Amino acid sequence: MPGKLGKTAEQRQAMLRNQASELLWYGKITTTEARAKALQPYVEKIITKAMKVYDQNEETSVVTKDKKGKEVTTKSIKDSPKKLAARRAIMSKLRDLQEVKGFNEKKSDFRKRTADIKHPLMEKLFNEIAPKYAQRAEELGQGGGYTRIYLLGSRRGDGAEEAIIELV
Repeated sequence: MPGKLGKTAEQRQAMLRNQASELLWYGKITTTEARAKALQPYVEKIITKAMKVYDQNEETSVVTKDKKGKEVTTKSIKDSPKKLAARRAIMSKLRDLQEVKGFNEKKSDFRKRTADIKHPLMEKLFNEIAPKYAQRAEELGQGGGYTRIYLLGSRRGDGAEEAIIELV
């Protein structure tokens, strides 16, 4: 039996997951007004969770021996346990989008650029979006309000109210 938005719970969750992923990836999507209003709190909670932990990294140094027997110290930066837990929780709420090759980009350049990135949407969320909104929260002294909805009017085919939802 259909519920909110005329969909079952599983269909609604799948739709929110897809639309949230597209919104975070592209920064703006066009959808119906009802879907935009359902999507707004879903995305804002994801961004808030990412903002709380985006800068929590651990630096570890590992001592290894090379071929000649010399000890070599290498430093690596990895996620703290809190950041890892948040990253996994967010990954369960989003669909993992893959990076696309640029129009005039060579295949070898594309492979070099994306070689060390396993989850491009997560990298974008934690490296671009979360720091941007954390800085904005410090400057304005407020949290939330990461998305904006513009109403466009009725759609021609079925008369549904269309809206643009975008990251502010």
